[in-house]
Amino acid sequence: MTTPPASKPRSDIPTPDADTDVYWAAAREGRLLIARCAGCGRAHHYPRPFCPHCWSGAVTPEEASGRATLYTHSTVFVNDLVPFAERLPYVAAVVELAEGPRVMTNVVDCPPGDLRIGMPLLAVPAPLTDELTATVFRPAAPEGATA
Repeated sequence: MTTPPASKPRSDIPTPDADTDVYWAAAREGRLLIARCAGCGRAHHYPRPFCPHCWSGAVTPEEASGRATLYTHSTVFVNDLVPFAERLPYVAAVVELAEGPRVMTNVVDCPPGDLRIGMPLLAVPAPLTDELTATVFRPAAPEGATA
């Protein structure tokens, strides 16, 4: 009799760990956390236990405003990997947070043809599973507009 293979973790979602749990918990609450270094004062993202600028271990989580601008993007029309094929087309992007760090993400709620470099964006939660929520971005409402 053969033993069934152990279930594999899903490869399409991140795996939280001790260094990132606080960030994932905040994302579940609809908040975006970045890290601020006490050594050099610079902010960074993605979460890690050291500063990528000065290598200090004195980093602490800080809530970001959620405001960003579109730095670059690409619309993905072909991706045969599960589960991405069912999401086509989607926008893979790098956004620049108001606090400075650039973040790889997706842009949602906007036709790809309407995207413009430098356009203002806002962070929104995107549930991946019952336990895990990612942060993606959507266009910000124009100044003075009410949502």
